[in-house]
Amino acid sequence: MPGNHRAGLPDEAFFTPGTSSFTEFLTAHRPGLLPTAPALPAGVQAAPGRFPHGTTVLALTYRDGVLIAGDRRATMGNLIAQRDLEKVHPADEHTAVAFAGTVGLALDMVRLYQVELTHFEKVEGIPMTLGAKATRLAAMIRQNLAQAMRGLAVVPLLVGYDLTAPGGGRGRIFAFDAAGGLYEKRHFHAEGSGSPYARGALKKLFRPGLTRREAALAALQALYDAADDDSATGGPDLNRRIFPVVSVITEDGYERLPAAETEELARDMIRRRAARPDGPHAAPD
Repeated sequence: MPGNHRAGLPDEAFFTPGTSSFTEFLTAHRPGLLPTAPALPAGVQAAPGRFPHGTTVLALTYRDGVLIAGDRRATMGNLIAQRDLEKVHPADEHTAVAFAGTVGLALDMVRLYQVELTHFEKVEGIPMTLGAKATRLAAMIRQNLAQAMRGLAVVPLLVGYDLTAPGGGRGRIFAFDAAGGLYEKRHFHAEGSGSPYARGALKKLFRPGLTRREAALAALQALYDAADDDSATGGPDLNRRIFPVVSVITEDGYERLPAAETEELARDMIRRRAARPDGPHAAPD
């Protein structure tokens, strides 16, 4: 009730049974807390290069599940805004999300999405299906369309291990556009300004049945190629010991590769690049 709210107590809405969607609850009762709430006055366009943007993220399936990775750079126009940005985050035990686009909005959207999945499971007593998780994230992106049209777009990449898939569990990849369009991708995908180069690298490196190490090396090779041609993408920084974030999701759940393992793989890749700067060739048929 209004009186209770003024006294610092939660109002009646917090104790009334309702939707299992935390986003819908905020929309109805606290819309100003949503990351998609207007950040700019009506009619104002975001000035290019004034807000940090994050690129590049990618995903690929492999023998045991699905891998997701991202570089660490954020840019503001031609400036490097941050060198160690975390773009890959677990959403729940068997789902992860990475993002390209406006960093501040993206991080808030990731946090809200994590709460959204937890809230649904607590209310319903069961987790969402992977397809429902993708649809829910698409709806959240659609709520940000007005901001995206004014230069504050967020483009996530969602991966998960589908425990209910016919014939046994498997890794799946979902991509989105700035309007909330949802697209399931086969084998691999990349988002962000360096994504054309990353996808080109994965097109020649991917093959069914990759081991975890082979998949991680393919992801690092693809991010290296993206950084080689896209100034907004950061490659491995040996001096600062800043390396891409690489995570996997299998039947056992989400796991971020230990920093030491990622560094060892990145240094191995760079040693090989010294002999072959353009990277490995496609595997023969």
